[in-house]
Amino acid sequence: MRTSQSSLTETPEATGKRPFRFSLKWKWTLSTAGAVLVIFTVITLLIFNSFMTVLLQQERTHVGDTLNVVVEKLNSQKRELTGQTVASLLRPQSVPIANKQTKTHTAPYSNAVVTSLARDSQTVTIYDKAGNLLFNSRETPVTPFHRVYQQRIVTQQTKRGTGLIGRSPIRAKQGNQIIGYVQVVDNLQDYHETQERLLQVVIVLGLMAALAAAVLSYILASFLLRPMDAIRDTIHAVRDDPQTDQRVPVSKRNDELGDLTKLLNDMIDTTQRYIDQQQQFVEDVSHELRTPVAIIQGHMEMLDRWGKDDPEVLNESIQVSLQETKRMKSLVQEMLDLQRAEQIEVTFTNEVTDVTEVVTQVYDNFKMIHPDFVFILDDDVHQSIQAQIYRNHLEQILIILLDNAVKYSTTRKEVHLTYERDSRNVEIAVQDFGEGISQTNRDRVFNRFYRVDKARSRTKGGNGLGLAIAKRLIEGYHGSITIESAVGHGSVFRISLPILSDQTAKRLTEKKELVQAANNDVPGIIHSNLMEDDSGEDPTPKDQPEDSPK
Repeated sequence: MRTSQSSLTETPEATGKRPFRFSLKWKWTLSTAGAVLVIFTVITLLIFNSFMTVLLQQERTHVGDTLNVVVEKLNSQKRELTGQTVASLLRPQSVPIANKQTKTHTAPYSNAVVTSLARDSQTVTIYDKAGNLLFNSRETPVTPFHRVYQQRIVTQQTKRGTGLIGRSPIRAKQGNQIIGYVQVVDNLQDYHETQERLLQVVIVLGLMAALAAAVLSYILASFLLRPMDAIRDTIHAVRDDPQTDQRVPVSKRNDELGDLTKLLNDMIDTTQRYIDQQQQFVEDVSHELRTPVAIIQGHMEMLDRWGKDDPEVLNESIQVSLQETKRMKSLVQEMLDLQRAEQIEVTFTNEVTDVTEVVTQVYDNFKMIHPDFVFILDDDVHQSIQAQIYRNHLEQILIILLDNAVKYSTTRKEVHLTYERDSRNVEIAVQDFGEGISQTNRDRVFNRFYRVDKARSRTKGGNGLGLAIAKRLIEGYHGSITIESAVGHGSVFRISLPILSDQTAKRLTEKKELVQAANNDVPGIIHSNLMEDDSGEDPTPKDQPEDSPK
């Protein structure tokens, strides 16, 4: 019983057997061939039915002509019709004709009646007034007689299959009395033969069209789906080695597969970039936390051995441990800030901020806490401008940029803050005249934990997360941040945000109020320790605000 249960639960993967699958090329081929066959069949049936309708109408016309000819030939009789009379009038007779040598010979089928009777598919039957058979043009079973009072042609089943039966009374020209009846039976032999031949031709042409469509569609599918093989190989290569350099060859074709190729390559590049950043993140965090933990552990062990009895050593160890604890707290806080910045699109979609007011406020604050620096505000706007951004986030971005400008200024302690706008965007630039950044480092300053000079950056404070937070925040609000720098001449950081119209700002504000009223809660705030020390008090002008440097 156990054996049977295990056999029932076996999967194709477990047994090593690949399940049968239909490739996309064959699906495309068969579906195209089937579609062509269906379309061809529908169109052919329409044409076939139309053609056969015309043929049937011609056959009806032939039956009607035969009825008219026979009636015209027999209605000249003044007496009732007899078999001998009908035979003499309808049987084929030889008519002598002369040639150029005055010799004569006979010509059969010399009139319209004979020509009508000569059709292989038609049988002409004549009845007298009482319904007795007088004449039958062929030795065939006679169709039952029916009296009619006017000409009528109907389609009905005969002993030979579907056929046309035409019936008409024979009226004498004088007195218009019925002297007999004529019945023409057309077994539609030519019609059925033509129908069979056409069906055969249609079937052959349909199969040929389906086969041709299948071949052409397979060739076309192989050509169009050729990038799929490269995509499959690339995916297998990435699965085997996530850090592989293999990519899907870029095609010049401007179609969906070209878009898919570009998207897949971009996704692989992004994934590898994330992997590299994750590895760098783990290494940097490990390194950043290892040092303060080792320092604190060393001082604690020293105090445990003999330092707790020495007030000077005890005080020094406590101060160093507190300082390293503050560094770890700052690092953890900035990592939380960066993580919360990933949720901007969800949490802060309806926020509206007066950019002019925030710029002025941050500018005044830095002038107050750094009196030894010269801060210059170049305001080209001179009016209130609103943007879709959370106020605390905009303050945090400006504080990060201005704090870095202060930290990395050298002999020229001067910072320029430029505030301008165009028709769509508002732009804020922060310029310092300090160390500057090389081209190589300029491309990396927005990476997490990256610092141009780690030794000097550590002495200045910070963990290398400030610019990463600023970039993530500004891009979360559909803005941009760029850098211009030259080594030894300073740097310029520019941020740009879309300007909101008054109507849009009003609508977002109303929407925010409705959401707050519904939730009875205020959206969360990303707290930053950039403008406060760990005691919660405002720093003095001599204090250095803690933030991540470049």
